[in-house]
Amino acid sequence: MSIPTIELRLWRQFVAVAEELHFGRAATRLHMTQPPLTQAIAHLEKLLAVRLFERTKRSVHMTAAALALLPAVHELLARSQALPGQARAAAAGEVGRLRLAFVSTAGFSLLPEWVRAFREQYPQVQLELLEATGDMQLQAFERHDIDAGIMLHSPGFAPAGLERRLIAEEPLLLALADHHALAVKPSLTLDDVLAQPLVIFPRRILPSLYDAIFAMYHAAARSPQVAQEAIQMQTIVNLVSAGLGVAWVPESVRQFQRPGVAYRSVSGKKGRRVPVCETSLVWPAGVASPCVQRFLEFATAPRG
Repeated sequence: MSIPTIELRLWRQFVAVAEELHFGRAATRLHMTQPPLTQAIAHLEKLLAVRLFERTKRSVHMTAAALALLPAVHELLARSQALPGQARAAAAGEVGRLRLAFVSTAGFSLLPEWVRAFREQYPQVQLELLEATGDMQLQAFERHDIDAGIMLHSPGFAPAGLERRLIAEEPLLLALADHHALAVKPSLTLDDVLAQPLVIFPRRILPSLYDAIFAMYHAAARSPQVAQEAIQMQTIVNLVSAGLGVAWVPESVRQFQRPGVAYRSVSGKKGRRVPVCETSLVWPAGVASPCVQRFLEFATAPRG
């Protein structure tokens, strides 16, 4: 048995008659004459195969079916009236879903406050967060598992197939155990530190910054003495605290309060500078969803 398609117009006419309990007043309310309204209700009853109103010359009464149906029809009409606004909100990125990946350094500084403020400003956007290294984000983009990502990289980074917008820049600091001999020096230079064993992330997870750090050593005619590799910045800092070596970390990692670790700025000579690192919001080229655009505007808006 096929289910009839019933136009919203018929439901509005049903509600008018149900609330007025008078075909003449209902017709006036609907800006129409009574005969077409009577025919419309008869047509609705035929489509439903249910009698909705009991009529006499003096009165109109709703049947049990009409009484049971009325709340659902009110809800249907309310939803239909809300649809244009919902469509506009979705097109503006104010309603929908945003699957956002982020590197751990963003979790130390930018992200917590952004998540709180964005959710307050756009409560109808479902924000799904995934902590992932840069290489894992690239794989997630290929699988269409995420809509945007926050990546750490060196200046000039140009990810294939992705667009990006710079959202932060910060220097690299040297993390070292607080009992290390260099930790007590009032200032450090590259010559002080380049011979120290190095704890660093694998190149595959952050190739642009890895290469920038190695280039700094090579410019000083040095080869990094890699003592240990680790993926997460928290793990790198923990290994530093254990005395396995020193590490170059973004300044935001200071906020990871690990006992036993000191952070120091390191000065360099012309042509032998400590690299800076950048954090960017990235998304697939040419296919930014409205929610990505909305988050991009939010993330790059001036803040007092």
